[in-house]
Amino acid sequence: MKLLITLFFLFAQSLVFAQDCVVLLHGLGRSTWSMRQIESALHKQDYLVVNQSYLSRKKSIPELSAIVGDSIKQCEHHQAKNIHFVTHSLGGILVRAYFNQHAAHPLVKRIVMLGAPNHGSEVVDKYKDSWWFKWLTGPAGQQLGTDAQSLVHDLKPLTFEVGIIAGSSSSDPWFATLFQGANDGKVSVESTKLSEMKDFIQVDNGHTFMSNSRSVIKQISAFLATGSFVHTAAPK
Repeated sequence: MKLLITLFFLFAQSLVFAQDCVVLLHGLGRSTWSMRQIESALHKQDYLVVNQSYLSRKKSIPELSAIVGDSIKQCEHHQAKNIHFVTHSLGGILVRAYFNQHAAHPLVKRIVMLGAPNHGSEVVDKYKDSWWFKWLTGPAGQQLGTDAQSLVHDLKPLTFEVGIIAGSSSSDPWFATLFQGANDGKVSVESTKLSEMKDFIQVDNGHTFMSNSRSVIKQISAFLATGSFVHTAAPK
């Protein structure tokens, strides 16, 4: 009987640990609070969630990208079955920068990027030399321009499944004249796209609060579960 009880608890423990782990990476100048609604939704779906904090305004992108490796270790500590990432803005660039220097991890499967400036931002082009922009965005902000010398253009393709969500409703109208096409107020729709992306969807949301949108969170859940977004009708 004791042997059966011991085996039962070992089996139950393995079930607890056999979860998919989702790492959340917030954007530039934000905090874990900006990803809390996504965190709550994913917890309810039985994901193990690592809502990762990092000092986005204090270091360069290559330096900040080390947090990706730290997050993977946290998931490994909990014996995660698979590891996924959900990123907002700069968070997506950190994942790209990390895997630009490290081999693909066998447990990493999917990433959902919200409003990532994968080809830079026109806002950076215009204001990167301004004192207030340097103060607000730090070293990382200087590396996110659209010009050929921008760090984002030197990053190699990701090898796992990438789903990209781009906003087309500006929440920053004061930057409207900087863009020629659809944008979310800080990043153009075209800039978010990657050649290796598995799926892409455009939503009627602005950059800053995209991660709070219920419809966006449902799209995140869909991609994590299936590797695809919901295109037939916008989730309510």
